[in-house]
Amino acid sequence: MFELTLLAKEAEVETLSDALMEIEALSVSVEDADADTEHEEALWGEPGMPVAREAWQRSTIKSLFPSEAEALEAATLILAQDWATDVHVQGIQEVGEQDWVRLTQSQFAPVPITDSFWIVPTWHEVPAAAKTVMRLDPGLAFGTGTHPTTRMCLKWIAQNAAALQDQLVLDYGCGSGILAIGAALHGSGVVDAVDIDPAAVEATVANAEANLGHLKALDGGLPVHAGLPDMVGEANGRYPVVLANILATPLRMLAPLLAGHVAAGGHLVLAGILARQEQELKDAYAEVGLRLQVANEEEGWILMTAQKQAHSVA
Repeated sequence: MFELTLLAKEAEVETLSDALMEIEALSVSVEDADADTEHEEALWGEPGMPVAREAWQRSTIKSLFPSEAEALEAATLILAQDWATDVHVQGIQEVGEQDWVRLTQSQFAPVPITDSFWIVPTWHEVPAAAKTVMRLDPGLAFGTGTHPTTRMCLKWIAQNAAALQDQLVLDYGCGSGILAIGAALHGSGVVDAVDIDPAAVEATVANAEANLGHLKALDGGLPVHAGLPDMVGEANGRYPVVLANILATPLRMLAPLLAGHVAAGGHLVLAGILARQEQELKDAYAEVGLRLQVANEEEGWILMTAQKQAHSVA
């Protein structure tokens, strides 16, 4: 395959990307042209929220073609367009044959959560130090243990296993099911794992079956029950432990719902929060009767926890 690299201004990126797909590029990716320089821009959004900008001020667009002739023809067609006056060809280069599966796998090594609790991809040997092991491969749903927010949640679970013993747990926004499975491996009772994305529910079911086949709930099934949010319905005050690793904006909006699901005396554990967002989360949950505190911090992300008072009715 051959990679065509173009440089474009923000205003041209969407049109350029569409045009490349129309002329049958195998793939199109957009990157910050100033990445790893002092002019690099942070550009990201949160689920359900409008994206402030579609691309960087100076964007690099890379597209793949089956042959050098097709890549050259694509560049020629693009530069002939009236709207492409600010588009520049950076080069065309051959992309060597690679074992893409092996390359992807090489990026995911075993992840230590504690000295004895590890997340291990299925293609790796289990480290000798690992006493509690979760087998998890990267997939369509978020959560492999490599992100600081996930690691901090799992570390909280491991360090607070006593509070989980035989308790009903809610994992809200379960993604791959990693937190739900982690709770079950550390002795919780049934975990209700919910997500708005059906693909996440499917991933959670598959990962739970792979990791928890040796554990059975009182009903004879797996200790992780996965479904869409309506699965938990109006179950206010039902869960001694509620976990939510999402992002700050949805966590803020969900404050009444999540607080309502925490049983009296129960624990709320929130992640997906940047350190600079600490106060806005504290303010949001104070309004529903919970006093959030920072329990951990890693790479600019924080883990926040609260315990509901036994007499609280929030």
